[in-house]
Amino acid sequence: MHLKRLLIVLAFSIPFTTQAKDYPASLFGIHSDGVTLNTRSIQYAIDFIHKNGGGRLVFHVGRYLTGSIHLKSNVTLQLQEGAALIGSLNPWDYDRKIFTALIFAYDQENIGITGKGYIDGQGRYIARNIVDMIHKGLIKDGFRYDRPEAESRPMLINFRGCSNVLVKGIILKNSSSWVQTYDQCKNLHLDSITVDSKAYWNNDGIDIVDCENVKITNSYIDSDDDGICLKSHDAAKACKNVLIENCTVRSSANGIKFGTASYGGFSQIRINHVKVFDTYRSAIALQAVDGGYLEDVEVNGLEAYNTGNAIFLRIGERVAGKKGRLENIRITDVYAEIPATKPDAGYEYEGPVEDMPRNISPSSIVGMPDALISNVTMKNITIRYPGGGNPLFAKVALDSIPERANAYPEFSMFRELPAWGLFIRHAKNIQIDGLTLTCEKKDYRHALVMDDVHDTKLTKVTVKEPGKKEMYKAARSTGVTINGQQLKK
Repeated sequence: MHLKRLLIVLAFSIPFTTQAKDYPASLFGIHSDGVTLNTRSIQYAIDFIHKNGGGRLVFHVGRYLTGSIHLKSNVTLQLQEGAALIGSLNPWDYDRKIFTALIFAYDQENIGITGKGYIDGQGRYIARNIVDMIHKGLIKDGFRYDRPEAESRPMLINFRGCSNVLVKGIILKNSSSWVQTYDQCKNLHLDSITVDSKAYWNNDGIDIVDCENVKITNSYIDSDDDGICLKSHDAAKACKNVLIENCTVRSSANGIKFGTASYGGFSQIRINHVKVFDTYRSAIALQAVDGGYLEDVEVNGLEAYNTGNAIFLRIGERVAGKKGRLENIRITDVYAEIPATKPDAGYEYEGPVEDMPRNISPSSIVGMPDALISNVTMKNITIRYPGGGNPLFAKVALDSIPERANAYPEFSMFRELPAWGLFIRHAKNIQIDGLTLTCEKKDYRHALVMDDVHDTKLTKVTVKEPGKKEMYKAARSTGVTINGQQLKK
């Protein structure tokens, strides 16, 4: 077994601590009528179980209204089927640390939220009430774009500095901000959860920030913002030893994304057998744009349907003088279908119609002139495009494509690109074995364009497009071959 794969297996062989004793919620006067505010009763129950050796606080069928609660070591919230924790609609019922949340846990261990019940943040309505308080001057907030800042709106789960965390089986609904954020946690397992959160802006399905030994498995994510998002907020920290496996993602942004916060790093990440659909941005986006590093990432078995872009790799420099590093990436067995129309049409909060007019964007690997993306291996990649690009939008010269080093990274950030299939710029040692690009309608652009690309080999490349024309183009490049032929500069 590959050593790094073995490290992942060993890390997750450590069992989560479980407690035998169950405490019914009714024991503590917690009411299930959906009307009684239970915040103090639930908190008392958590504190009691924590002080008495740990165990599970069990919620049976009913609706349990609450404001912010704080989970403690050795305590698990068990939501039985038909049980629901319901977030209060009163903004004053929520606590704020770095963020505002319904369920907090800071510096705790052996904690969990399990069962077949659900947590409903009532996000549309609590956000509306926060807006009302801002207008009255009772809450101070930047209120950009006519909405409260994400930190002012309660997410459902906010865990920081915790270890041995299990979230399993539950349904998470209607957050008013990011659904769940795990920051600097260790030994974290999210298994068989469902996220159904399209209630407001910034509805990331799962945010993993500078965590180590993480498994996200067998889960379904349907969110208005990024589905599964890895971040690094601390330059001295990193997301390490992460497994994402057997998950399905629908998103009005990106399916799986790393690095719109990338101050530290990302390493030893494995993504296996993931399906992405009806997703506005990229199926997978790997980005090192804030001075951090992204390395040793494997993607194996990615299916994407009705998705705005398949693959986007990017180095940037959003922090002046700090360029990212992106290297040692392996992507295999990808099938993607890109539509001609907006793939997230019909979402309550759709992604913006931005950087228009432009034609459909290709998959892209884009570094910087003095920070090349390197050592990327791709195998068995199949992408279907609609084609039919409109030459009146722009016939792009490579020299006219902006670097945009400090811009927010998204596949559409360069507007029009000269390729319809794959665009590679500022990269070296890119190895692709088995690439099929299909264009349904004739497009005026090349299928594959490389600019400032070096020591790169593409084999078993097949391009299917109506009509005949030159399919490949290279500029300022050396040592580039496609199907055994040296590509002219």
